[in-house]
Amino acid sequence: MAKTTANIRFEATLLRPASPKGATWAFLVLPADASAKLPTRSMTTVDGTLAGQPFQATLEPDGQGSHWLKVERALRDAAGVAVGDTVTLEVAPVAVEPEPRVPADLRAALAARPAAKAQWVDLTAVARRDWIHWITSGKKAETRERRIATACDKLACGQRRACCFDRSGMYSKSLSAPKPAQ
Repeated sequence: MAKTTANIRFEATLLRPASPKGATWAFLVLPADASAKLPTRSMTTVDGTLAGQPFQATLEPDGQGSHWLKVERALRDAAGVAVGDTVTLEVAPVAVEPEPRVPADLRAALAARPAAKAQWVDLTAVARRDWIHWITSGKKAETRERRIATACDKLACGQRRACCFDRSGMYSKSLSAPKPAQ
């Protein structure tokens, strides 16, 4: 299927995540044919509407070749929809990826390493987002600390991309949609 920058219209069911318990957000998985029209299998930011309510969000890869969308309670409330509803969405990739929010611990580490910070500033927003995702995807605090140190070392040496980071989740299974609650 051809990739597009035009609006992609589809329907999907709003699901509640099984974890964490008591989550106030919901999610939906894009149909494969809608996802196939996006420019990449990895994270991609879109402008869209959910039941007519405008939003901008970054779609996450589901590790199966498609994408999923986290739907915050405020957006559901504004759109007048609830978990279990089938909703109509229209999305289109943004022309320019927005700047990612840099976690405080990474910001502090970059500030302490001028060469790493200089390389960081020279990266694209997508490359910065990939580094952040690689760092924050570690489950343990010591893994995150080690990844921040490694990232600073690699950036200071001129590396532009997080090595071996599977942006689609299809090969490493590191990225996936949440499991729906029963």
